[in-house]
Amino acid sequence: MPLDAPPMRSHVVGMKIYTRTGDDGTTGLFGGGRVSKSSLRVEAYGTVDEANATIGRARIWLQTHAGGASPAKEIDDVLAPIQSELFVLGAELATPPEKDAKLSLKMTLVDDDDCAHLERAIDAAEVGLAPLKSFVLPGGSAAAAELHVARCVVRRAERLVVALSAEENVRRPLVVYLNRLSDLLFTLARRANHLAGVPDVPWMPRNA
Repeated sequence: MPLDAPPMRSHVVGMKIYTRTGDDGTTGLFGGGRVSKSSLRVEAYGTVDEANATIGRARIWLQTHAGGASPAKEIDDVLAPIQSELFVLGAELATPPEKDAKLSLKMTLVDDDDCAHLERAIDAAEVGLAPLKSFVLPGGSAAAAELHVARCVVRRAERLVVALSAEENVRRPLVVYLNRLSDLLFTLARRANHLAGVPDVPWMPRNA
């Protein structure tokens, strides 16, 4: 179910994809209420949805082009649970703050433990990588390029959630999670290059 779907129901069996309720430029929030599709809240959770899609695309590339080889599976196994966590994070952003308690009865929300798990994944992905001695440009292997695209979208989602938090109540773990996730995707991109035997692409100053 896309994040801009109508308010959450107890089940989605038989749920229609189109409702016509958004034809006036508004969308329903989880827990009730409608807002403009151009609102900062919708922009924030919509971008989280976009980030999730780019991670899904990166996973498909790893599964398809790497032929299920163990290096690709190593990265895919890290990304698989993150997609579900991003859906939960987006669902919380799509919920008015006063209805968060109701949402927590339906799903386990992203918390500090999830952020710590991302940190451990970063530490594990860094094992064996050459120390960073310069800025790195997106690229190297195709898998790394896909992961860098996902990283950039997560960063954009983070900026929007930070902007939303300046106007409305947003739990701190949501911002921290997106911050750590972008760092993880950067590290996984470097790891993808390492596992493919492809060097990172260093940034070279124009006067070098």
